[in-house]
Amino acid sequence: MSGMNEEPQDPRRPLVIRGGLVLDAPDFLGGADILVQDGIIVAIGAPGMPAPDGAAIVDASRRLLHPGLVNAHTHGHGSLSRSMGDRWTLELLLAAAPHMSPYESVEEKRVAATIGAAEMLLKGCTACYDLFVEFPLPTEEGIAAVAEAYAQAGMRAVIAPMMADLTLYEAIPGLMDALPPHLRTAVAPLGLPPWQETIERMRAILRNWHGDRAMVRPAVAPTIPLHCRDEFMVACRDLAVEFDVGIHTHLAESKLQAVAGAGRYGRSLTAHIEHLGLLGPHFVAAHGVWLDGDDMRRLGAHGASVAHNPASNMRLGNGVADAVGMLSAGVNLAIGTDATTCNDNLNMYQALHFAAAASHARGPDPARWITAPQVFAAATTGSARALGFERIGRIAPGYAADIVFLDLDAPTLIPLNEPVTQMVMGEDGTSVADVMVGGRFVVRNRRLLTIDLPALAARAAELRAAIDARSVASRRRFDAVAPIISDFCPALARTEWHINRWCGCA
Repeated sequence: MSGMNEEPQDPRRPLVIRGGLVLDAPDFLGGADILVQDGIIVAIGAPGMPAPDGAAIVDASRRLLHPGLVNAHTHGHGSLSRSMGDRWTLELLLAAAPHMSPYESVEEKRVAATIGAAEMLLKGCTACYDLFVEFPLPTEEGIAAVAEAYAQAGMRAVIAPMMADLTLYEAIPGLMDALPPHLRTAVAPLGLPPWQETIERMRAILRNWHGDRAMVRPAVAPTIPLHCRDEFMVACRDLAVEFDVGIHTHLAESKLQAVAGAGRYGRSLTAHIEHLGLLGPHFVAAHGVWLDGDDMRRLGAHGASVAHNPASNMRLGNGVADAVGMLSAGVNLAIGTDATTCNDNLNMYQALHFAAAASHARGPDPARWITAPQVFAAATTGSARALGFERIGRIAPGYAADIVFLDLDAPTLIPLNEPVTQMVMGEDGTSVADVMVGGRFVVRNRRLLTIDLPALAARAAELRAAIDARSVASRRRFDAVAPIISDFCPALARTEWHINRWCGCA
């Protein structure tokens, strides 16, 4: 599915980008020229600065340049299951996974990841943290195919196979008992292998990783603390330390998780995983909607990150996270889209807009709203830090030349008044003209150079039809359990709690 690149590029040849307006993270530098060598920004100077002999010249006139956006939390497997549910809670989404993403072939996994990479690149995102799911166990072949998909697309990625040793029905207290006997029997085959087997699979993936870690690297993702026994969480921690990789989990995404966690552990989920030794600079908590002040201070004290996913938080009815509180507590704030099953697109510009707008919905005092520069920084340098890539997320000397070129003649940028605010509040991806990763164009004149999109679309339709055909029984099982989940889980979430993250709901 590779496209034909019409502009052969030699990464060793110096490159000068001339005539553009440069927006760093978060400073607007105005007109500047950029010298790139071996995929790295070497210098930024005044327009017309001298170029090395033989340098290629890129005309960036009528372009606003910004660092490639970094998606701190997504799920590549979801791209073949886009928008399959409407009024779904998180728990309904998890229950639907067996019929949405029961991938059997390596090709299905590769195609799913390729769809996501294509969408992100075309919408100005040059790196992501992908919690890809293979159930019941991660495989070397499957994760290698996902890594290959990102590498061929020309996009940076951290791939963390999402793992658990307890099912949804085992993790949520009382849910299995709420099912009638015939449905308990129906969900029994969904049981997961012993955690030791999962850890050994993950160990093999980490030990045998062959990709270029400057582009694609692995990490560890115990999916949700409630879905993982303590011994499994500790084993994931030790694995991440052994191989010096990141660790990423969904933390306090829903009120149900917060309530159930306190009931199981006698303390908050954050306090519990701190007790287990998971918190640190390489730890990323996805969502964090129901973190309280103490939780935020714990994360901040350990130098941890939160991947803020405002669109999916609202889409699944989980509420509005306190992003300003996280920043005040010293948390490294990052921004993500989540999956196309619970956000419906991978548009980081939309994520920027929702991060700002959702903050405004928390109350009437503008002093308590997140600022546009804070949002932009979170989606660039903050997300880069969450991924563990130290030299992306800025247009500055020493950083990778991951650069997005926005068309200043596009309606969202006419007139250009406040570049950062317009990027965060108004841009929707339609202004993206070119995208460069490591000094190499992967999008040129709004055309993706690395992927044949019509061929991808045709193959995706064929694969989706085949998946649906073999998932009839799984879909029927979901249809049977969905009404019970829809009654049971919101009732548990109505438990009185000391914080509220729902707008307009006491």
